[in-house]
Order: sequence, then C-alpha cells, then structure tokens
Amino acid sequence: MSGQAISNGGAPGAQDRRRIGKRVMRPRQQVEEQIRELIFSGELQGGERLPPEAELARQFEVSRTTVREALRSLSTQNLIDKHPGAGGGSFVRRINYEALGAQLQESLHNLLTLGTLDAEEVAMVRQYLEVPSTRLAAEHRTDDDLRTLREIVERQRTISVDDPEVPELDKRFHAAIAKASRNRVLASFVHALHQETEPVHYLALSPEVGRETVRQHQQIVKAIDARDADAAEKAIVAHLTYLREHLFAK
Repeated sequence: MSGQAISNGGAPGAQDRRRIGKRVMRPRQQVEEQIRELIFSGELQGGERLPPEAELARQFEVSRTTVREALRSLSTQNLIDKHPGAGGGSFVRRINYEALGAQLQESLHNLLTLGTLDAEEVAMVRQYLEVPSTRLAAEHRTDDDLRTLREIVERQRTISVDDPEVPELDKRFHAAIAKASRNRVLASFVHALHQETEPVHYLALSPEVGRETVRQHQQIVKAIDARDADAAEKAIVAHLTYLREHLFAK
C-alpha cells in the first residue's frame, strides 16, 4: 500500500485527478480563433477582404450559420468590418493608432450619451493631453507638418465663422499637432477626446470669438515653427482655456 501511495504522488488516486485536457471549443469559437490568429499574425492584412461566407464554410467544413456567428463576434471585437451590397463583404479592420482613436472615441461617446461621464471632465483631460502633445510637436515637427498647419490656419482665416467647414478645420488642426508629436498613442487619445468635446462645434461663434480662435492657432503654429516647447505649451493652454470657458460658461 505504501508503495502505491508513493507512485501516485503521495495520495491514492492522484494520477486520476491530473489535468491533461482542456475545454473543447465549439465550431464557431474555433473559426473565430483561427481568423483572429491570422489577423494578429499579419497573414490577413488590414483592409483585406475575407472570402465569402459560403467559401469560408467550405474551408472550415462548418455550416454558413457557424461562419456567420464567428464573423459577427469578430465584428463586435472591432477586428473586422462588414459592409453590405454588391461590393461589400467582411474586411479586416486596419489596426493602427487611428483605429485605436476611433474605438476610444466611440466608447467616450457612449459614456457621454448615457450620462455616466460629464463633458467638462472630458474637456479637462483633453487639455492635460494636448499640452504634452503640443510640446512634443514643437520638438519633432517636420516641414510637412508645418505646411499642413499653416494651410489649415490660412483656410480658417479666410472663411466666415458660420461656415460649416469650421468644426472640421478645428479638428484637423488639433489632429495635425498630435500627429506632429510623433507619439501615436498620444495622438489616438487626442483624436478621441477632441472628436467628442469638439468645442468649436458647440460654441455660438461670434466674429470676435472666431477671430480670437484663429489668432490663438497662429500663436501655436508660430511656437511649433520655432521649436519652442515652452511657448507652445503656453499658447495651447491659453487656447484650450479660452474655449472651455466659453463653452461651459453657458
């Protein structure tokens, strides 16, 4: 008896309890897991169209319903996009910092819509992130970055405050600064936060406020051009504080 106890690890029946198996996945989970691995390995590239459901069902030797359920789950995970119509189908989502920003923005939008976040909280965090973003832009900007910023500001200077292009130009301006920072994670967060607060969109812009906003943008670009991180920080703080005060003073 004592010899048997030793061979079983000191307890009768110990080998019977040794775990050598793992949960067997359902067919839908197997299809989902294999496609996910192909995406993360890079074998399936961003923007690539997957084979039709019928072809996938043939390749995986499962039903079309199983394939459809797997694709639906991958879509929920933001790994693929499904487009209807003749030129549609399932496409691998481009997984990059811009996609990250879009997902962050969608989550923020839902939280704001549900009322579980306050818009002023988001605006404050946006300021906390745009300050280092602008400092980094002053340090790392290229001539192309400057050209883009100047073109945006020039367009802002020449249009009226009630032009429907105003909110889009403001978004492009801040996105261009974030891109110039050369920190893609920071750029993703700035994109998401700006997209949701989008203060210029909500402001009842008077000609005076419009002109002051453009002047502030010009000061930011001037500091970035001079590679003066301190001046850039001062200019972006003044600008964001000005917008926030006008937006939340109502």
